[in-house]
Amino acid sequence: MKIRRKSGMQIALLLLPGILIFGVFTLYPIAKLFVMSFFKWDFGSILEQEFIGLENYKDVFQDPYFHTVFMNSIVYTLITVPAQMVLGLLVALFIHSVSHCRIFFRVSYYLPVITSWVIASLVFKYVFNTEGMLNYFLVNVLGIVKQNIRWLDTRWGGMTIAMLLGIWKGIGWNMVVFLAALQTVPQELYESAALDGAGSIRKFFSVTLPCIRGTVLFALVMLTIGGFNVFTSIKMITDGAPGHQTDSILTWMYYKAFSTGKFGYSAALSFITALVLALLAVVQFRLMENKEGGQ
Repeated sequence: MKIRRKSGMQIALLLLPGILIFGVFTLYPIAKLFVMSFFKWDFGSILEQEFIGLENYKDVFQDPYFHTVFMNSIVYTLITVPAQMVLGLLVALFIHSVSHCRIFFRVSYYLPVITSWVIASLVFKYVFNTEGMLNYFLVNVLGIVKQNIRWLDTRWGGMTIAMLLGIWKGIGWNMVVFLAALQTVPQELYESAALDGAGSIRKFFSVTLPCIRGTVLFALVMLTIGGFNVFTSIKMITDGAPGHQTDSILTWMYYKAFSTGKFGYSAALSFITALVLALLAVVQFRLMENKEGGQ
């Protein structure tokens, strides 16, 4: 009994620093942010805050800009997530099938992942700027168009460039995740499918996809969260222009907090976003469970 108690104390002491760090730097900020969402918390009330209940949440839902940025985040997620997953899976299948230069292909496709978001965003902004590299080639070199195209000066033009960057950056991450999953699929299943006369496409849908379903769900949930949390690319490429029409939820939250001082509004917006993501994760898990049960 004394040995067990001593062992338990040692485990508790080892866990204590991590628990304290997690509590101070994770749990406390979340709790503080939740409390802020019920107060009038801005530049004029730093020292003394007024409790206003659900007014911040009401302001968020009544804000027309919120509807715009929320739609931007939804569109960004709906386009970039499937594109990243499909392209990443195709690349993983390709690398899994080749017998030579696997390391070269892995490194090549993973390089965009480790590239700085800031640097990549600035490069994309330079390429697609009105006076940028792409317009120079289209107008001066190829002569396809007569005048520069204003890629970043419209809502969906700027969003499209940000989505292209998101897809380009995400293919490598999906490749690594799916490649690890493909290596766990038993070869016996492919051999049995071949004996039944199944071709490559049939093997993919009947053997590969069912075996990596858990990985697909993991990637889907993580990418959905990432899609709603897009910040750096939007901030660096368009900074919300024109007129906050290309803002995402996080860039709008940042603007409201640090440019207008509406910290209570931003706190409420953050919890609304967290609730939406939690609901989406639950729906995704349920859909995957239903598909597994139906098979």
